[in-house]
Amino acid sequence: NALPVHTVELDAFYMDVHEVTVGQFKQFVAESGYAYPANRWTEVAKYSPGDDYPMVYVSWNDATAYCEWAGKRLPTEAEWEYAARGGLSGKRYPWGDELTHDDANYTGTGGKDKWDRQNAPVGSFAANGYGLYDMAGNVWEWCSDWWGEDYYSSSPSRNPQGPSSGIYRVLRGGSWYSIPSALRAANRDYYGPTSASNRVGFRCVSGF
Repeated sequence: NALPVHTVELDAFYMDVHEVTVGQFKQFVAESGYAYPANRWTEVAKYSPGDDYPMVYVSWNDATAYCEWAGKRLPTEAEWEYAARGGLSGKRYPWGDELTHDDANYTGTGGKDKWDRQNAPVGSFAANGYGLYDMAGNVWEWCSDWWGEDYYSSSPSRNPQGPSSGIYRVLRGGSWYSIPSALRAANRDYYGPTSASNRVGFRCVSGF
């Protein structure tokens, strides 16, 4: 589903340096009155036990509502991958071709990765070439696109937006629970837009 390898052209955009944090999402709920399920906060605290951890247990709908409140939006899948690569071309991960626990939070522990079966505070590992943190590991990140298994075979070469309809939304980046192959910059996954998980969060983008 990541083939064929292809090149796209994107209009310029800004991306948040970090994944949206628990603290930021709490502020959104408090100021907007958004009906986030109260019983989820206990589960959030198990896997992201502090305001500087990435917000989890957010559905695609929750993430979209936050972005709108913040005056931003979710990235397209193409924008996400461009940003994740950090200016590197053809590399496996956002920093190169090798992966260790000094680079990201994924299954197991070691090196800088002290977090076993939970999220790390945002920015706990080095940024990629664009100054973006946690583009691999920690939490899967929602993209705006509907999921398309064969979308790359017919996608436009400029500003692809994903299929016009679908059942699932795209996830990128891998999580604290993922094996190394899931953290590849080209790796794709999907999830139902009303579903929420301890492994799924998001970050926002905005245009000029």
